[in-house]
Amino acid sequence: MAGKNEQRAGLLYGIGAYGIWGVVPLFWPLLEPTGAVEILAHRMVWSLGVVGIALLALRRWAWIRELLGQPRRLGLIAVAATVISVNWGLYIWSVNHGHVVEASLGYFINPLVTIAMGVLLLGERLRPAQWAAVATGFAAVLVLAVGYGQPPWISLALAFSFATYGLAKKKVDMGGLESLAAETAVLFLPALGFLLWQGARGDSTFVSSGAGHGALLAATGLVTAIPLILFGAAAIRVPLSVLGLLQYLAPVFQLALGILYFHEAMPPERWAGFALVWVALILLTWDALRTARRTRAQALRLAVLAGAPEGAGPAPAVTDPEAGGPATQERTPAP
Repeated sequence: MAGKNEQRAGLLYGIGAYGIWGVVPLFWPLLEPTGAVEILAHRMVWSLGVVGIALLALRRWAWIRELLGQPRRLGLIAVAATVISVNWGLYIWSVNHGHVVEASLGYFINPLVTIAMGVLLLGERLRPAQWAAVATGFAAVLVLAVGYGQPPWISLALAFSFATYGLAKKKVDMGGLESLAAETAVLFLPALGFLLWQGARGDSTFVSSGAGHGALLAATGLVTAIPLILFGAAAIRVPLSVLGLLQYLAPVFQLALGILYFHEAMPPERWAGFALVWVALILLTWDALRTARRTRAQALRLAVLAGAPEGAGPAPAVTDPEAGGPATQERTPAP
């Protein structure tokens, strides 16, 4: 029962994280007339404050000394901080300049870009379904390029920057909260310096636009940190296959907001491009779920064989209704 409750809580945490990321386009226009660069700087500064309070409450500081003694990891964190700042800044600009639909496309095609980078940079081998998904995604970009009259640069830049961020995070191998703290610490001084310089010139909107506007700018730290904390809580409670499905909630919400709330145009060629992207994502999801079931069934078979008495033959297989094939015998392994 405890395990089911944990999974249910993890599912709610995941829905909360991706749900917030999905509706965040409603927040950035509230910060006008502040420009995207100033919003980004505030996001960096206030995020460190929120994360610092969370770390203080959890008493998780030991990792800092260890990290400072590892120049390679520090370099990777600097790379991650740089590319995520590009991603954040471009996303804010896109929302506030009427490109919510194109921004949502970037996060739809991000899994395909991540897979392509795995092949090109890490030498990973793809299964046939993954090759088909990547090819379909490439066709979608071509269709959208014809429809736009140029490649969908915003979508591609968001997808590639976030995929690069994911690659750097994979190499750093740190917890979500700790990683965010390290990244925002790297960004803090440049961001604070920019805000002080802007204030000295009299161009800052933090004070000039009133206390309410200043509070909204400070809230960018919460908007950044809360979904990441929820995501971290979900990641340790639910399988990766579930998180993989939940990740599509955010761009779905963003697309719906772009069409229904911001009233952005969706000509036929854009629908065709999105349809091809969704076909590619369906292929990826089907392949991932099928592979996860096979891996789980194989692990169950090995566990049963490992628990069999010495000299006993292989345990007779029964059908696992979820895996659709031979799985394991229903018996308690020997201690």
